[in-house]
Amino acid sequence: MGTASGRETARRLGVAVGALLAVTVVGTLGYVVLGFGPLEALYQTVTTVATVGFREVHPLGPVGQFFTVLLIIVGVGTVLYNLGVLLEAVTEGHLRQHLERRRMDRDIAHLRDHVIVCGYGRVGRSATRQLLDTGHRVVVVDVDPERLEGLVELHVLGDASSDETLREAGVEHARALICALDTDADTVYTTLSARSLRPDLVIISRARTEESKDKLVLAGATRAVNPQLIGGRRMASFALHADVAEFLDEVMHEDDLDFRIEQVRLGDHSPLVGRSVGEVDVPGLSGCQLLAVRHARKGPFIPTPPPETALSPGTTLIVFGNPEQVDALRSAAAR
Repeated sequence: MGTASGRETARRLGVAVGALLAVTVVGTLGYVVLGFGPLEALYQTVTTVATVGFREVHPLGPVGQFFTVLLIIVGVGTVLYNLGVLLEAVTEGHLRQHLERRRMDRDIAHLRDHVIVCGYGRVGRSATRQLLDTGHRVVVVDVDPERLEGLVELHVLGDASSDETLREAGVEHARALICALDTDADTVYTTLSARSLRPDLVIISRARTEESKDKLVLAGATRAVNPQLIGGRRMASFALHADVAEFLDEVMHEDDLDFRIEQVRLGDHSPLVGRSVGEVDVPGLSGCQLLAVRHARKGPFIPTPPPETALSPGTTLIVFGNPEQVDALRSAAAR
């Protein structure tokens, strides 16, 4: 959704061009009525409106002269209006903004498996930076133009709770949506809208209070997160288990570390389906280390699963490995 000034400039440019075309058509038809051929009439109209001073194609009588005077007055006014609108658009940057918005809309329309971040405050900015640093495509949605000013990443200016805004952000083809709006009420409405548009979408919603977490889950959030609560727990973890907390922090967030903890979901036709963990031998398949499995989206985790643990469609594998190893496993799991 473009800015209001950009849309207004585009509308004025459309009106100006339409008026110029209308004057050209009316002038051409008028000269045809006066006895000119179609090409001669068009030529006479253009030279008259442009005031280039060429002679008439055919001598004009009183009616033709009066018609030409009117055409000059209206035509010159229309041309000057076109020049004024175009000059204003160029000097104020509205035309450039409108064209950039059109280009950005096209880029968003071609995105697949991207992440939508609703709300570009402190939490939204932090989530966006982390996603971009890990190589994911992001579309930011915010209602405040000042927050989006100068943002080079793909973004949409609008109300995140609106179905139209979410569609402009590409919700139909998104991998996940992060909702980090300023109020819990806005977050609930946006979560409801996103869930109604995409029943299978992963939605992570920010809860400003512990009481609102359950409400957000009822509204359709896959998970409700309270940043203050998580921050406090992480601080306690660093105080009590500094090495463990630092290791987990590095494998989840450090860009320079070769190894990461990742999740891999088994597809319906994966060759791993129907086999046991012992038969698959995950380290031999990709080099990854299997840390845990989860058979349902919200089911319990099975850490260090025993060899007889069966793998079924939709099972999630929590693995530890480098990007090449994880990609190899993910390719096998997605077949």
